[in-house]
Amino acid sequence: MKRLSSAAVWIASILLAVLIVLFNAAVLMRYVFHQPIHFTEELSALLLIWIVMVGAIAAEYENQHLSITVLTDLMRERPRQMLGLFTDVLSVVVLLFVAWLGWRLANTVQFKITSILRISWFWIDLAVPVGAAGAAIIMAGRAARTFKRLRMRDAG
Repeated sequence: MKRLSSAAVWIASILLAVLIVLFNAAVLMRYVFHQPIHFTEELSALLLIWIVMVGAIAAEYENQHLSITVLTDLMRERPRQMLGLFTDVLSVVVLLFVAWLGWRLANTVQFKITSILRISWFWIDLAVPVGAAGAAIIMAGRAARTFKRLRMRDAG
């Protein structure tokens, strides 16, 4: 899990650096040289989608996604862990379904070409199944660890 998270952080960081360089170059070219870079909008959209979806994997590993803990903070430890296990398992199912739908979408649009970069939409839409499957793997690992802790507590 740690390697998946580390890879996600590195990939998202590199993509973000490329996006920052692209935006700075676009501003420089447009306002200083009066020669806009025409592919900036299309490439930045592609990069943003990948940054968000790959970043979701790292955020899930670090447990940084938004959560409202008003009720769970009032629970005892065991019911809170059981509820966490239930929500993790349910989330894995939903994320795998989203990954499957994203894969189907990517395959459906693989012959559709972007207007400026002339690349397949497959590479843009592939970010959804990658991010969803990666987050599902992280959550499944967390659910397995929680289940193991609950079983060990019951046995001991």
